[in-house]
Amino acid sequence: MNLNATLFAQFVVFFILAGFTMKFVWPPLMKALDERAQKITEGLAAADRGKAEMAAAEKRAQAELSSARDEGQKRIADAEKRALGIIEDAKKTAAEEAARIIAAAKADAEQQVTRAREELRGQVATLAVSGAEQILKREINSAAHADLLTQLKAEL
Repeated sequence: MNLNATLFAQFVVFFILAGFTMKFVWPPLMKALDERAQKITEGLAAADRGKAEMAAAEKRAQAELSSARDEGQKRIADAEKRALGIIEDAKKTAAEEAARIIAAAKADAEQQVTRAREELRGQVATLAVSGAEQILKREINSAAHADLLTQLKAEL
């Protein structure tokens, strides 16, 4: 066979195969590649949107966290102020109660001192009468000399 004819036949078969490929194989292949490129582009855009949304959500979360931290600090400060107020009120109440107890104790002590003085005066008067009785060697009627004894108590 002739080399030129073989080359010519191969050339014709090549162009027929190239035409067939360009008409029937190439368009679906290009369509699949275009669809894949479109999906990749959409995926990258979605990833960029996701990153932007994530950054925005992170900023919002940081703002909420900061707000919550500030509110917590404010509540703690308010609680400390209330605790100090309660402590001050308790101190004031305790001081008032202590003053009242001290005043009552002083009054009670005064009453006891007064009672003891009165008792002592009575005992002194009795001793004085007893001493006078022994000196005079006679009995003194305490009922008859009640005014004298009262005056003696007052002087003591």
